[in-house]
Amino acid sequence: MSRQAISDLDRSRIQTIRAAISAASDDVRARHSWLRHQDAIGALIMALSIAGAVASGWAYVADVIPWYVCVPLTAVFLSFIHELEHDLIHQLYFRNSPRAYNLMMALCWITRPSTISPWVRKRMHLHHHKFSGTESDIEERGITNGERWGLRRLIMTGDNMLAVYLRPKTIYKAARAFVIAQNPQSEEELKQLAHEQRRGYFPLGLIHYAFWHGFVLFHLANGIALLFGSGIPLSSGMETFIAGLNTAAVVYMGPNMLRTFCLHFISSNMHYYGDVEARNIIQQTQVLNAWWLAPMQLFCFNFGSTHAIHHFVVKEPFYIRQATAKRAHAVMRENGVRFNDMGTFRRANRYAMADDAQPAIASTEVVDG
Repeated sequence: MSRQAISDLDRSRIQTIRAAISAASDDVRARHSWLRHQDAIGALIMALSIAGAVASGWAYVADVIPWYVCVPLTAVFLSFIHELEHDLIHQLYFRNSPRAYNLMMALCWITRPSTISPWVRKRMHLHHHKFSGTESDIEERGITNGERWGLRRLIMTGDNMLAVYLRPKTIYKAARAFVIAQNPQSEEELKQLAHEQRRGYFPLGLIHYAFWHGFVLFHLANGIALLFGSGIPLSSGMETFIAGLNTAAVVYMGPNMLRTFCLHFISSNMHYYGDVEARNIIQQTQVLNAWWLAPMQLFCFNFGSTHAIHHFVVKEPFYIRQATAKRAHAVMRENGVRFNDMGTFRRANRYAMADDAQPAIASTEVVDG
């Protein structure tokens, strides 16, 4: 089944939504002249977020706060950095300053090593905007969009490595479709694109997940051993290593895993997959802002409520989208964008409302819209 081209009615609705969002953004900027200092704002948010995460970690190490305060508090600071990375991918900060731009990108990855390299993600994300909802949309497929819900998807939602290991064929097909959609002009370019995909988590992601999985497996095994009477015996050197690993899990790895799970749960379920019309932005996403999602929204800067706005107008940073959300939501609702379509959990994120709808074969055809 091939996807239909976007209808004239939806083209008109998209233009109406875009115009309204842009007007709301212009009004916010007109009222607050300081918003024109976009580079400085981005740098300040980065500095404050890193300082907050470091302070939270220090407070835990100094026994000022317990682990169950440190982990969520640090995750909130890291969620700001995720939004900065997303804006940087769209070159909303330091467009004309390559050194500052790449420094910001590097800080995004260092503070969030559970993610793919932001330089690799940049190509994936820009592709996502062109081919959202198709098999070649490897960014969303990678975080479980389009999968049937169950224990396996729940586990994969918060762990990028397991999302690959538990679905090798799916990820291979998505990566292959993505590379082909890039339209490589030579065998050398094809190899370069394939190599880029393979090195996406090298080295920070691989290091992070090696330690994280080691932390989880050790405590799982030790817990089982304790059930039988005694924990796993450790040398003094291993005791020191495990103590350091425990600290890293609280101040660094754990907050990233919490943030990752919340973001991926929201993102993979607010995007549709498999049967959307080509370039029909109305069908690409919904607004997920139900009250019970608030705890998850906390760790991804209200992503479910504001990300659909970004699909219509990509040129505004995340804090502008938050400021214009009320006006944007009103016009989006009037023009057919869905709100809180919880049936997506039963339909494996298919757009069709019928619960038994079969996924369409994803096309990478581009229709101007």
